[in-house]
Amino acid sequence: MKLKIHGAAGEVTGSNYMIETGKYKVLVDCGFHQGQDEEKHEGEAFPFDPTSIDALLLTHAHIDHSGRIPLLVKEGFKGKIFCTFATSELVEILWRDSARLMGEEAEWRTRKNSRKGLPPVKPLYTENEVEDSLGLLSPIPYDEVIEITEGLKVRFREAGHILGSSIIETWVSENNGDKAVKIVFSGDLGPHDGVIEKPPTLIEEADFVLIESTYGDRLHKSLNDTRTEFEDALKEALKTSSKVLVPTFVVDRAQRVLYELDRFQKKYPDLSMPKIYLDSPMGVKVTEIYCKYIPHLSRELKEMFLKGDDPFEPENFQFIRSADESRAINEEKSGIILAGSGMCSGGRIMHHLKHNLYKPDTHVFFVGYQAYGTLGRRLVDGAKEIRIAGEDVSVKARFHTLNGFSAHADRNDLLNWASNFPKKTRFVVVHGEPKSAKSLAMGLNDKGYAAMVPALNDTIDLLAPAEEKPVRMPVISQQIIDRLELSPQDISQLLASITNKADEMQRLAIESKDYAKIMPLLVSAKTLLETAAALGEEDRKTA
Repeated sequence: MKLKIHGAAGEVTGSNYMIETGKYKVLVDCGFHQGQDEEKHEGEAFPFDPTSIDALLLTHAHIDHSGRIPLLVKEGFKGKIFCTFATSELVEILWRDSARLMGEEAEWRTRKNSRKGLPPVKPLYTENEVEDSLGLLSPIPYDEVIEITEGLKVRFREAGHILGSSIIETWVSENNGDKAVKIVFSGDLGPHDGVIEKPPTLIEEADFVLIESTYGDRLHKSLNDTRTEFEDALKEALKTSSKVLVPTFVVDRAQRVLYELDRFQKKYPDLSMPKIYLDSPMGVKVTEIYCKYIPHLSRELKEMFLKGDDPFEPENFQFIRSADESRAINEEKSGIILAGSGMCSGGRIMHHLKHNLYKPDTHVFFVGYQAYGTLGRRLVDGAKEIRIAGEDVSVKARFHTLNGFSAHADRNDLLNWASNFPKKTRFVVVHGEPKSAKSLAMGLNDKGYAAMVPALNDTIDLLAPAEEKPVRMPVISQQIIDRLELSPQDISQLLASITNKADEMQRLAIESKDYAKIMPLLVSAKTLLETAAALGEEDRKTA
C-alpha cells in the first residue's frame, strides 16, 4: 500500500496525490499549477495512466485542487468524483470559466502562430470535457463514513477554508477484513477564528496526515487587528474620492470583502461611500451559491440571514455581469471595484488596473496570497512599470496588503490543529513553498512528531514501520536562520511568536506545581533573548 505525491510538493499549487494498493488506485485532488509553478509544469503529462484510476476524492473547488480534472477525464478517467454538495456546484462554475479562458487563449495563440506559419494551438480541455466531468460528480454529505470501493472508506469533514471545503479521512486496506491504515488529507485548512465558514474539524486519530503549509512560516494578524488595518486603509482611500481596486478570488474572498464592507458601513454610517461593484459574472453565481448553503456558514452570518440581513449586499452595491457594464465603470470617478483574478493573472481586474494603476490617488487592496510569477506578486514586490494587454503602464497607485483576510490557517493554527493527533502520527508536509514547508515540519518536530517534506513524485510506503523518534536537525538555531530572509517582518513575526508562547507559558506555570522541570528551560530562554538583544544593540550602535 502506497501514497504517491504527484503535486504540491515544495510548491503551493497543483495538489495531486494517489492512494495505491494491489486492488485500486484513488486520487485525492487534481489541480492546476499557478504562477511560476505553471511555467515550470507547462505541457507536463500525468505521471500515471488516467484510465487506471478508480475514483477521485476532491477536497474543495479551488482550481489549484480541481482544475485538471476535466483533462483527466479527457485522457480516459471514468470513475466517480466524490466531494461535498457545495463543492459540486462551485466546480461547475470554475471549470466552465477555465474552459472559456483556455479557449480564448488558444484562439489568440493560434492567430499569432498563423502569421508565423506555425500550427494551431488547442486548449487543454473544452466545454465538452467539462460536461463529461460534471456527469461523474458524486456529492456526499459531511461526517458520514462512505465505502468508495472494497478496502477504502472515507469521511469528509469541515475544513473551514471555503464553502464546501473538506478534510478527508481515509481508511486504506487491501481488503475490508484487513487492518486499515488511516490517512488524513487536510486539504486547505481555514483559520480557527474564520469569519465566513465554520472552524476546521479537530481530528484525533491517524497514522499519516498530509498537511498543507501555505503559511507554515508566518502568522496572520488577529481578526481585530485585520479589521482595524482594513478600516484605516479604507478611510485613507476614501479621502481621495478615487478608485479602490480589490483583486479577489471569486470563491470566498469576494464574499468576505463584501461582508467587511457591510460591517464598515454599519460601523461608520456618517462616512460617504462610493458605489461598490462586484465585477464578475462568475462571482455573482458563486455568491448565490453561498446564500443557498446558509447552514454551512459561520454562526454570525447565519444569524444575519435569519434576520433578513444579507451580509453579502452592502449599501450602494451592484453586481456587474456584462462586459459593457464593466467598461462603463471607467466613466465613474470613484468606486470600490472587486474583480478577479485574485493574483492579477487574468480576468476583469486587468482592465481596471490598466486604466487606474498610473494614477497616484488609486488604491489597490491585496486580500489574498500572491504566488511567485504572478502580476499580483510583482506589484506587491514594488514593480514600477508593468505590461497589460500589450501596453506599458506606469505604477503610481498605492498598495495595501491585507494578509489577515487569508482563508488559510497560519502557522499557529496549523500546529494547534495538528496537536490533536497522537505522537505516533506521521506528518507529510505539502502545499507550501520550500521555506514554509520546512518551517512547519520543524514546528511539528519540536512538538514530538515525525514530519517530512516530500519531493515531487515521492512514494511513501504506508506499511513501513515508523521511526522510534522523529528526525531532528542537531542545530535548531541554524535551521531557523536558514529559513528566514532576515527581514524586519520576519524578525517581528518571530518575536510575536515568542511573546505569544511566553504568555501561554505564564498561564501554565501558574497552574503547574512541577516548577523544577520548567525553570531551567525558562532561564536558558531568557539568557538567549538577552544575548540576541545585546547583539542587536551592538549592530545599532555601529550602524
